[in-house]
Amino acid sequence: MTDLVHPYVAGVERLGVDLDELVKLDPTFLSLIDKREVLLLIARASSRVRAVEARVMACADDVADAEGFRDVASWVAQRLQVSGASARRGQRLGVACEQRWHRVGAALVEGGMSIDQGHVVVAALDEVCCAGRLVEATADEWREVLVRAEAYLVEQAADFGPRALQRLGERILEVVAPQWVDELEERRLRDAERAARRRTTLKVQGLGDGTALIKARVPESVALRLTTLLESFTNPRKAAEDKAADDGRRVPYERRLGEAFCSVLESLDPSRLPLHGGDATTLVITIDLNALVEGLGSATLADGSRITAGEVRRLACRANLVPAVLGTRSVPLDLGRASRLFSPGQRKALAIRDKECRAHGCTIPATWCEAHHSKPWSAGGKTDLDNGMLLCSHHHHLIHDERYLHQQMPNGDIRFARRT
Repeated sequence: MTDLVHPYVAGVERLGVDLDELVKLDPTFLSLIDKREVLLLIARASSRVRAVEARVMACADDVADAEGFRDVASWVAQRLQVSGASARRGQRLGVACEQRWHRVGAALVEGGMSIDQGHVVVAALDEVCCAGRLVEATADEWREVLVRAEAYLVEQAADFGPRALQRLGERILEVVAPQWVDELEERRLRDAERAARRRTTLKVQGLGDGTALIKARVPESVALRLTTLLESFTNPRKAAEDKAADDGRRVPYERRLGEAFCSVLESLDPSRLPLHGGDATTLVITIDLNALVEGLGSATLADGSRITAGEVRRLACRANLVPAVLGTRSVPLDLGRASRLFSPGQRKALAIRDKECRAHGCTIPATWCEAHHSKPWSAGGKTDLDNGMLLCSHHHHLIHDERYLHQQMPNGDIRFARRT
């Protein structure tokens, strides 16, 4: 007695037999028209086969149970040596079409929609389904909205690819339920903003090479504000600093943003910052007296990292530092404070006088410049207008860079030359 074969199994076996015959043929000598037709037919057939597979996976939990697998996707991934993520994605699509979106499922197996379109449409419809809990609509009213949304997206699949369908899906309620769009948009934005605040993080990791990696996740509005702020610091500098690299090449945009970030931090007024440990946020630097005066050697920050004496002298022009200056026996000789910082009134006076960066040929406006002590504070220079000048961030770094010589011209501008 011959065992009966289920028609479903027989149909799949016939597909295999037909493929066995097909692969014996060489497509090389097909005409252009035939190749085009074959490519379209294969793509549609492939998508339909994947849709049929997803439909079977949706009702095959018993296969996984029989062999102790968590779900049928895990079974498929192990037996066929395929990606688990891909198998689970197919299973989710099949379950969604069998349980919720029958019209999408029919379009997939009949070839009216590609498998990629199916994933996009199902995701959009699931979002619409969840949105029903956010509006004051009855169950019957929202069920009708879902029916119209599914029908509309299935119809549009004939004319739009996955990406365009995704955009349509994001705004499908404007077509099928415009009366609830504004209410939903407000609720979604509010929930998204709350979630963004909950997920906000910032991590600073020292890399041991004089730099640190800053990794942050912040709300989009904050990121936009930061980007706008940094770009406002970089835009006026383009003419003077785009080719400021040592080899004369254009400075990459990412590096300019990084330098702008440093400039933003250094331009903050310490007196307006929140108290930290009973005082305005302060950076403690330990440095040997001779190193500070001569501009050679290094200094130690509170976390043990080291910077050059030249960088200390540059920071002393603007940062709220507490330099613990050490004598020959490392005894603290002086604990300076923010008295060496130029006041807002002095900065305004410098801006009126200098108008722009005092480096020869630089046109960065005073608004974007930093106040510099002509005679360094570390060498006894005073914080007054006669001892102050405005320099852009690039030239402020340069004037404290031991690789460069600088000379004050008769008109007060500073000319730079690299040491040879």
